[in-house]
Amino acid sequence: MSTDNTNQIGLEKAEMGEVISKLNALLSSYHMFYINVRGYHWNVKGEHFFSLHPKFEELYNALQLQIDEIAERILTLGGTPLHAYSDFAQHTSIKEDKNVHQGNTCVKGVVAGLQTLIEEQRAVSSLAADADDQGSADLVDAYVQEQEKLVWMYNAFLG
Repeated sequence: MSTDNTNQIGLEKAEMGEVISKLNALLSSYHMFYINVRGYHWNVKGEHFFSLHPKFEELYNALQLQIDEIAERILTLGGTPLHAYSDFAQHTSIKEDKNVHQGNTCVKGVVAGLQTLIEEQRAVSSLAADADDQGSADLVDAYVQEQEKLVWMYNAFLG
C-alpha cells in the first residue's frame, strides 16, 4: 500500500505534512489544557469543591486518553508527535492558567480551554477532510461533539 508518495495507510505524504503539523499543535494545546485542568482539580476551593473536584478529575482523565489517541494518529500518518514541554509551550494556543482557586474561575478556564480545542479541531477536521484523511477528521469530530456538550454543561453551572 505504501509508495514513495504515500504513507503506510495510502495517504499522500505531501498532504499529510500539514495535517501532522496541525495535529502536533492540537496535541500541544491538549497538553497545556490538561495541565490547567490538573491545577484546577488540585487547587479548587469554595462552596463547589465537592462537585468540581471530581468533575475536573473526570475531565483530565478523558484528556489523557485523547492526548494518547492524537499522538498515535500522528504516528499512523508517519509523523513524530511532539513530546517535550518546551515544544508544547511553543505550539499551544492555550495559555497556562496559574494560581486559580475559585470554583467559578476554574470553570471559566475549562470553558475557554474547551472552546479553543473545539476551534482547533474544526480546523484540523477541515484540513484532514480536504486531504482525504477521514481517520483524523473522524477522530477530532468525535471530540468536538463531546466537548460542545461539556461547554453547554459548564456554562449551565456558571448560570
